[in-house]
Amino acid sequence: MRLAPLLAMFFPAAAVAGDFDPASVDLVALIECRADVPDYNGFALWLDGEPGAAATLGWKEVSSGNPFLRQYRLPAPLHVFGHETTTIVFTATGPMAVLHDIAAPELARKLAVPATISTPDKFLGEKVVVDETEVADGVTFVTRVALNVSTVDSHPGEVLAGCSYAIEVK
Repeated sequence: MRLAPLLAMFFPAAAVAGDFDPASVDLVALIECRADVPDYNGFALWLDGEPGAAATLGWKEVSSGNPFLRQYRLPAPLHVFGHETTTIVFTATGPMAVLHDIAAPELARKLAVPATISTPDKFLGEKVVVDETEVADGVTFVTRVALNVSTVDSHPGEVLAGCSYAIEVK
């Protein structure tokens, strides 16, 4: 309860999870880094804090086989980055589509995402979309939004592509 006023100050869209309107979710925009951090945080707080939130969206949580990924099966295909999927995952910082029909290096080239690691066994790439620093009332806010393309052992033959959203308060 004490965290809510602090969250509301930093993330106005997340002021009260119960006030969140699920109809306002543009999942494709969230995955493709076309949303802003407060919009993502409002959605993430609602999804994590509202009982039955995923079911409200028609999503079914399924095991990801990875303790760092929360996975959902969608009720209808989603079109992201020019590909179709019915599976998404959430990392600690954002949503990612699970794609079956493209190799990670190929998708990264298409999205102009430079590779940090590119081996036959592992791909990891990131392109920073937003990197801003703002000072308000003596508090520094660092906003970072990055488009990520990766492979993970828990999802062999699949590519994870999506966005990470972060605000650091200094």
